Amino acid sequence: MDRRGFLRSAAVLPAAGVLASGAGGVAVAQSGARARSRRRPAPQDWMAPLPAATPLRSLTIPGSHDSGARHGGAWVECQDTPIGEQLDAGVRFLDVRCRAVDGVFAIHHGAFYQHLMFGDVLIACRDFLAEHPGETVLMRVKQEYSSVDDAEFRRIFDVYLDEKGWRSLLRLDSTPPTLGEARGKVVVLADNGGLPGVRWADPELFDVQDDYQAEPFAKWDRITEQFRQAADEPGPWYVNFTSTAAGLPPAWNADRLNPQVRKFLDGSGMAGRTGLGIIPMDFPQSEPGLLDAVLAHNPTS
Repeated sequence: MDRRGFLRSAAVLPAAGVLASGAGGVAVAQSGARARSRRRPAPQDWMAPLPAATPLRSLTIPGSHDSGARHGGAWVECQDTPIGEQLDAGVRFLDVRCRAVDGVFAIHHGAFYQHLMFGDVLIACRDFLAEHPGETVLMRVKQEYSSVDDAEFRRIFDVYLDEKGWRSLLRLDSTPPTLGEARGKVVVLADNGGLPGVRWADPELFDVQDDYQAEPFAKWDRITEQFRQAADEPGPWYVNFTSTAAGLPPAWNADRLNPQVRKFLDGSGMAGRTGLGIIPMDFPQSEPGLLDAVLAHNPTS
């Protein structure tokens, strides 16, 4: 039996996780899916119809948690598709973990090198944005598995900006942009004291739910609470990590949580609610309809 079969037979989902399991819920989900297919652009261009004045914090943005983590075994891997495919599927937030080594950034998850360099991530973003200039990519840049000081981390980052020629791709301003200001750019969300960009998790700007050690039953309550707060109390830039590493490998936890997230977002209680913020997920493309359900919580124009 594979992990999905095991979890479906062994786990008893909390009541909140089966909102759409009855006939009425299935009808709501199916109706929502049909409506999305009629009115929404392809996921490669979902931002393009939106007005330039739209604040990014007012959108619902699919993201990938630990975006480059595709190697190292079950306890390490968080994604099953490369960066370019994530962007094509509608993901617009990347969680990029950089190990400073020999004057460059290698992408890591903990001790595990992901057979990917920071330059490879930038190339994927550049190529995507060249084909889809109405879009933007938000990139959290974080130091991982190295302990150089902020000045050295910034020195290496500056090599990418100037010696390697990436400055024109990156938006390095400290204020959150509108969509028009960000189009065609990678917006840096700086999770290191030496980096330029919007300061990641600054409490003056962000409201972040990232309880990565919560067991899925407990995590589910945190996820739904953050969704409801984002819908009811707009203002901060909400971030709602649906991923967790507690108890089981990330893929197993994603198999439990991702279907619940999809059903919750497709359910009648969230109908018409927009501005849910950034939603970083593990394996979002493995759950059919999940990215569509997230994107449905954006304005159509």
